[in-house]
Amino acid sequence: MKTKNILTFSKAHFVALTATSLIGALGFLWPFLISTQVAHPQWIFLCATPLALAIFLISVSNGALDAKSVALLALLSALVAALRPLGTGAVGIEPMWFLLILSARVFGPSFGFLLGALSMLLSALITGGTGPWLAYQCFAAAWIALGVGLIPRRVRGSLEITALVGYAILAAEFFGIAMDLQFWPWYLGVDSQLSFSVGAPLTENLSNFMSYHFLSALAWDIPRAIFTSVLIVITGKPVLGALRRAHTRAAFLSPIEFRNLTANERAMGKMAAKQ
Repeated sequence: MKTKNILTFSKAHFVALTATSLIGALGFLWPFLISTQVAHPQWIFLCATPLALAIFLISVSNGALDAKSVALLALLSALVAALRPLGTGAVGIEPMWFLLILSARVFGPSFGFLLGALSMLLSALITGGTGPWLAYQCFAAAWIALGVGLIPRRVRGSLEITALVGYAILAAEFFGIAMDLQFWPWYLGVDSQLSFSVGAPLTENLSNFMSYHFLSALAWDIPRAIFTSVLIVITGKPVLGALRRAHTRAAFLSPIEFRNLTANERAMGKMAAKQ
């Protein structure tokens, strides 16, 4: 019996992940793609949810996530979800992001995508933060964890921490943009110069959105980026070390093989037990 490497994608996994991400992206970008008012764009996520579930089921069925991986996924999801409400929240300070990024760094983009989505879902259930915005949050967190895979795995030491800090800053900005995309079309109405304008040219709506986003970024994205970066600098090395030891002991990279012992091995085992 062998435990497969959880750092790699199977072909079926990659197809399901790509389809899920493309459909999910429509839920964020629809204001720039349509010319008529849509009352409830969240229906798009009803199509994406079964595909997201398919990613998990395919992972389990093809052995990419065995019982150990599922148990670890549940444990890390609970930890990340529990960290989220510990921050003030009001200015984007949420300690969950540093652990999500470091976990995805160690266990890979496939595992990270599932961890991001499940952690955000679980934290919403814990805090009562469920609503039409939850699907957007789950996809954004999943993509952030997925994107950690862009950092070359051979990078180690202080250079790795530097790369993770840089990525955390970009991730904070990405999350802010993603959340503003789901909020902007409804919040300002139609009377503001920064409002979403149905049927307006793409350049006009894009300009309105970017102006709106950067006016709000000072209060959310910058504190989130600073707080996450500081946590990675302070805890990055020990947390990465602990996660990598767990990764090694769970033998995700080294295949586990069960075989019958030879007579000599059984005899040596008995002698060692007597001693």
